[in-house]
Amino acid sequence: MTTAATSTAENPLPVRTVATKVAGWIDRLGSVWVEGQITQISVRAGTRTAFLTLRDPSADMSLSVTCSPMLIQNSPVPLTEGARVILYGKLSFFTGRGTLSLRATEIRAVGVGELLARIERLRGLLAAEGLFDPRLKRPLPFLPRVVGLITARASAAERDVLSVAERRWPAVRFEVRNTPVQGPSAVPGILRALAELDEDPTVDVVILARGGGSVEDLLPFSDEALCRAISRATTPIVSAIGHEPDSPLSDHVADLRAATPTDAAKLVVPDAVAERELVTELRSRSAAALRSWVQREARALDALRHRPVLADPLSAVARREEEIAEMRRVVRRDVERAVSREATTVEHMRARLTTLGPAATLARGYSVVQRMVPGSDPEVLRSVDDAAPGTQLRVRVADGVVTAVTMGRSSAT
Repeated sequence: MTTAATSTAENPLPVRTVATKVAGWIDRLGSVWVEGQITQISVRAGTRTAFLTLRDPSADMSLSVTCSPMLIQNSPVPLTEGARVILYGKLSFFTGRGTLSLRATEIRAVGVGELLARIERLRGLLAAEGLFDPRLKRPLPFLPRVVGLITARASAAERDVLSVAERRWPAVRFEVRNTPVQGPSAVPGILRALAELDEDPTVDVVILARGGGSVEDLLPFSDEALCRAISRATTPIVSAIGHEPDSPLSDHVADLRAATPTDAAKLVVPDAVAERELVTELRSRSAAALRSWVQREARALDALRHRPVLADPLSAVARREEEIAEMRRVVRRDVERAVSREATTVEHMRARLTTLGPAATLARGYSVVQRMVPGSDPEVLRSVDDAAPGTQLRVRVADGVVTAVTMGRSSAT
């Protein structure tokens, strides 16, 4: 028989061969445990086979399941569409129709306790990876241009967010994405809407809103894929899931948690009336502060103006003028005293010099005798030896000068 390795365009494999081989490969997989969410149940009376559709809560993937109707009827927990279950069965490939299905031999409904335990385990994992770290939280814009809203169509959460936001700031704009918020199609729809709004450059913040519900209803918002998508988003995200007691994992991953959708609108959109009142109050406070400053400066100027130096600026100059005049008088007096004292000293010295001078000596009867030397100045006669007979002499007395000639000399008596 032709094998897959030797099949060519000239020697192709027939459909039956391929189908048989696929059935053989799948049969070798053996039995497996599978977890998912029931989206469809078909049990017809009088048939020996019931049909279910099992969907992955986090992806747009499903698997056909067949089982005995008794398996569904005898389940300790009623199996309904949307229920989370764990199936045990064997995969089968029906060669006649070319379809794959899981033949289930055991079905277990996942109880609330088990769901909560799984959420706690996922909570610990995400916390260990740092997805809950407050340092990663992005601040919300004061006045967003466009607000993205992900919620169910025509829901109370949508009405609350839109009405409260428009009442607080009438000019606010919204980009609304309606998706299922519970059931098997919730997570894929929310992921698509979140990716679309996050890529829109005009959207400044995204609100993820849903009203309250049971633990099973809020399971999509504790889905791992959704939590990681929220942490990867570049746009700030506000989680407004359920009411105050509800706390899905998306609340911890989001940048801000709101207790209710109404609270989310109040956190994202500022109140125009409150902001106007705040502006009015700030203007009033600023005006009061400015008036207080002007009054304080006016008082300071008034105090400066009443100071003596500014009230009568020339008084200081007059006082300085009087001080200078007094100083000049004192200096003049001291100078005159010094001059008078020095003049008296000079007069005394002049009198002494006059008494000791040559003129006074001549006046007392003395004379100065000079020898006349031809060709030179007269010389004072100091000795009789210098005046030989016939020497011409010049005699200076008190009232004039006479000339004489030596006749001789005699010894002193």
